[in-house]
Amino acid sequence: MTQLKSISPLDLDTAQVDSSVADARPMFSSTEDTDILPCTPQHRRQPTSAARGRVLFAAMAAGAAAAAAYTMISPAEQPVTRTVLASTLTDTAAASRGVQLVAVKPVAGAAVDAEELARGVAYAAERAEREARLQRPLFVLPTRGLFTSGFGYRWGALHDGVDLAGPVGTPIYAASDGVVIDAGPTNSGYGAWVKIRHADGTVTRYGHINSWDVQTGQRVFAGDQIATIGNRGNSTGPHLHLSVLLDGVNPTDPVSWMAARGVSLGG
Repeated sequence: MTQLKSISPLDLDTAQVDSSVADARPMFSSTEDTDILPCTPQHRRQPTSAARGRVLFAAMAAGAAAAAAYTMISPAEQPVTRTVLASTLTDTAAASRGVQLVAVKPVAGAAVDAEELARGVAYAAERAEREARLQRPLFVLPTRGLFTSGFGYRWGALHDGVDLAGPVGTPIYAASDGVVIDAGPTNSGYGAWVKIRHADGTVTRYGHINSWDVQTGQRVFAGDQIATIGNRGNSTGPHLHLSVLLDGVNPTDPVSWMAARGVSLGG
């Protein structure tokens, strides 16, 4: 028969406490030491600011890793260069080498463009001048003046040219293309002259001139101004004395010689 034991109220409270302690003990035990976290609901939650900082740090690290990987696989489009002075170097050996020189390939710029433009302009000007000369007449009237005396003998002497009178300073032009063989004062009766040798050896002589615009050895073309009318030497008034010397020594009538070449001297 089961024997009932009476329990006092104090014993009942003690029994309930022992029962709750017994329920809290684990069913299995071990002699090894184990870390037991505090039985509080706050042990897994970190402060908000700390958690956010860790997330940001992780994101920055991932971004830096991605940028480094992209740099390694993507070549730079253009190298970046800078000037390094010896005074800025901390290494003694590097500083002793002096200023670092970097070879830079020259880049075509405004100077090259200006040079090419200048060459083009010069070529165009030369071509235009050549075209203009080709269109010039081969023979021209030496000056605008009044025909006063022709070729031939007078007073027992040969007048080896023609006289074209005009005011002092009237322009005189080269009758044809040639090279100046003499220009300036002369001891002959012409006072001052200009002499031009042409391609066929003929020489034209312009006497009694007041001034001259060319010099010996200069190349002239038909129509270029070479002198002005004057009254130098044995002259009775300002005029141009024009002589034509075949082979440079044999005088011939300038009227017929110029007429054969399409130019009329008058007379």
